[in-house]
Amino acid sequence: MTDDELSCETIFPARQPLERGEIGRFLVQSDLDYEPGVEVFVVFRREGTLVACAGLEKNIVKCVAISEELRGESIGLKLLTEIVGLAQDRGYSHLFLYTKPDNVPFFRGCGFYPLVEVPGRVAFMENTPVGLPSYCTRLRGEAKSGGKIGAIVMNANPFTLGHLYLIERAAAECDWLHVFVVAEEASLFSYRDRFAMVSEGTARVARMTLHHGSSYMVSRATFSSYFFKEKGIVGDCCTAVDLLVFRNWIAPALGVTHRFVGTEPFCPTTRKYNADMHHWLAEAASPAAPVETVEIPRLTYGETPISASEVRRLLAEKDFAAIAHLVPPTTLDFLQTRWCAPAMTAA
Repeated sequence: MTDDELSCETIFPARQPLERGEIGRFLVQSDLDYEPGVEVFVVFRREGTLVACAGLEKNIVKCVAISEELRGESIGLKLLTEIVGLAQDRGYSHLFLYTKPDNVPFFRGCGFYPLVEVPGRVAFMENTPVGLPSYCTRLRGEAKSGGKIGAIVMNANPFTLGHLYLIERAAAECDWLHVFVVAEEASLFSYRDRFAMVSEGTARVARMTLHHGSSYMVSRATFSSYFFKEKGIVGDCCTAVDLLVFRNWIAPALGVTHRFVGTEPFCPTTRKYNADMHHWLAEAASPAAPVETVEIPRLTYGETPISASEVRRLLAEKDFAAIAHLVPPTTLDFLQTRWCAPAMTAA
């Protein structure tokens, strides 16, 4: 096959439903799922027939498929070159990619480097050899000595008394505690606001370091459901990738021995994530030392567990009297003076 036999085009699935359906059918033939979050595709055609595609959701390469009869030809490298160029045109230079473990050698040849692998299911890669290693080098500069080093990863949307209780309990049990705020911008409150609420609310907690989040923890990248046709294992693999990155890279950098979470009575996704921690942080085969998962019973107000979702519901009703029972004074002040006040003034 020569280059002039291939035509390349860019498809925006939200605006091109016919082409979106064609890509979906092509992915099914490759035993892959169409990912609704993909914003743009690069597709190759030969004599009008779709023979290869690759999608992009933000900075994550997804839905990479090549017709079986063309695999092993140079089309794969051409396809990756096009999707990487498109990502750069859209402002993304740091890319992540999910693939089957058998495909890792090919993608290494295209400039991607493996980070973790869920055995027999998925490999998680990025397009730089220094991304995650450099991040861990920075973390090692903030490591503390001690026999029991804890970690918490929280979204804090917004920061509640439940979050504060979890932090205080964990800090009291550890020689040092590292707290990470999820950096992904997918919440009601911006990352900047969530980080500020946690910082202000934990100012008096001793033996604790507050860290900025990253793409390597509870992010769009590490939780991207990718190509699994068997819907029942999508969640397993996504939580596994995120937790293996933590165990194999982040925990060793900081000397983390225990990861703390609050019990989850409301959200099935978070509850499953907590359950999966017990396996992937401790029981799974891994070159890194195990990390023990510690679940702390959630703080209640009356008989009801405190939740950020309930605070958001009360915030929509501007019921600050009820909110005051669920959040620290610093969060209440933020909600009244920096969150709602501008909106009320504009009204």
